Amino acid sequence: MAKKAPIRKCIGCGELIPKKQMLRIVKNKDGEIKTDITGKENGRGAYLHLSEDCFNKAVKSKGLERSFKMSIDADIYDRLKKELMDIEAE
Repeated sequence: MAKKAPIRKCIGCGELIPKKQMLRIVKNKDGEIKTDITGKENGRGAYLHLSEDCFNKAVKSKGLERSFKMSIDADIYDRLKKELMDIEAE
């Protein structure tokens, strides 16, 4: 029997898709927030489509702040957006 792919919800648009097709953003135990390309880093994860549109929706709806139960500075959002654009360009 084939193994089912894990499904995750995008914090931007709310769509459910396989987690391999998404970008994981992780908050580690030190409170550092960063992109997790491997999907295996320790910490609380939130998933996002690889699109600027979904990223902007997540910022507007405070999706990351809800997922991580903390407020997030604008400079962290700017860094995450730059990392997302770099990954999207590959």
